[in-house]
Amino acid sequence: MPQEDQYSSWVGLIYVFNLIVGTGALTLPAAFQNAGWLFSSIALIVLCFVSFLTVTFVIESVACANATIQWRKIKEHKVDESEVPLNPDSESENSNEETAILANRRRQYYHLNKKVELGEIAALFLSRTGHVLFFASLCIYLFCDLTIYVAASGKTIVNLSCKSSNNTENFTESCWEDSGVTRMDMYRIYVALFGLFVGPFTYFNVQKTKYLQIFTISVRWIAFSIMLSLAVFRLATYGQQGRPSLVNIAEVPALAGSSIYSFMCHHSLPGLIAPISNKQGLMSKISMDFSVICGFYLLISLTVSFAFETIDVLYSLNFMPTHDSGFLMKLIGMFLAVFPLFPMATSFPIIAITMQGNLKHLFFEPYGIERHGFFMKRLLFPSLAIFPPIITALITHDLKGLVEITGSYIGVIVQYVIPAFLVWSARRQTVKYFGISAHKYSSPFRHFGWFVFVLVWSVVCIVFVTVDLIINHS
Repeated sequence: MPQEDQYSSWVGLIYVFNLIVGTGALTLPAAFQNAGWLFSSIALIVLCFVSFLTVTFVIESVACANATIQWRKIKEHKVDESEVPLNPDSESENSNEETAILANRRRQYYHLNKKVELGEIAALFLSRTGHVLFFASLCIYLFCDLTIYVAASGKTIVNLSCKSSNNTENFTESCWEDSGVTRMDMYRIYVALFGLFVGPFTYFNVQKTKYLQIFTISVRWIAFSIMLSLAVFRLATYGQQGRPSLVNIAEVPALAGSSIYSFMCHHSLPGLIAPISNKQGLMSKISMDFSVICGFYLLISLTVSFAFETIDVLYSLNFMPTHDSGFLMKLIGMFLAVFPLFPMATSFPIIAITMQGNLKHLFFEPYGIERHGFFMKRLLFPSLAIFPPIITALITHDLKGLVEITGSYIGVIVQYVIPAFLVWSARRQTVKYFGISAHKYSSPFRHFGWFVFVLVWSVVCIVFVTVDLIINHS
């Protein structure tokens, strides 16, 4: 990778942090309060650990993919194995010897310097059926993700433009006094406008630049810092307003969905770790990232759970200014209410472009079709990426339900099941090639029992959430 495209490990960790702490973090506090502060705290820590566990599976899978690509080049006689240079990041056990033992040399094939996306890894290690299921799962997740972005944006603009309401979930109220236009009418108009103004960028090659990343991170951190400070101030000034229970099993689906959604980074991780210049101790550094994020989520969720009697599904709307707010508080409240719109609007076309790429893989690659015309490439697939989420958002404004379904079902598959099967298949394949069972990017959770644990945990999550949803809606 060219040196100008690389960045330090700390910049890479900031990018990973920014990828994880997104819209999901705004939906977490309400679910946390409703499910009970003690149960939610324990559940959040456990879910953070399982998410990190499967992140190490993704990293190991990327290293195995790079090793496999290198090995296939050797077998095709494009590269002489004896001339393959050692990986500059490697820690050779025989660094003082000019020629390493073959096993040690092959161990150096495992690296993270080449960007290998999850789709490529799936193509390398999974069967055709597994390959199709992988892309189908990823497309469904991205569809749900885009729908959440559209619905959250529409809801935010409704609350900014319509009269103040004690219940932001009541969309049957009129938007303005004696107008005859309901909040639901305006919500659908705003969703359509969002699609009209943001959707067209999907038809072009839009990329998130380093400067846009830095700006997004800055705005997000300023907003979260203000929200945390205001919650602490509210606690210190007015005392405890919220009375969350210790445990409320009825709200587990919402907590599971929000928590899993709030730790999601697996589908985009390979593209972020490849440009990191120094990958020594990468897993330890990412574990620090997850620890900080988990602590941050706990700090935010616990303070607001006791500071507010009720929390909006989109937490930033709790700071909407009221008629008796001072000028400064109105300004701050308006900023906090508006800030989610920017990252959602800038991320929507990028996620949609990712989705159309996965749709092409899903419909063409299994059948060996490599070329498709202008209509397919520039019109059909971009339209398939943006119209279904917009239509779904027009039908429902239930942000809580969308997050529940996305996190509790398809999120479990993308975050837990896919990484587990990828690393299991990658290990089997690379052991056949190299006869090596461990390397420097091996997950610390290499034992087969961890693979079984992730699958059992996934089944437990889905069954538990499903049973709870049935009981609550029966």
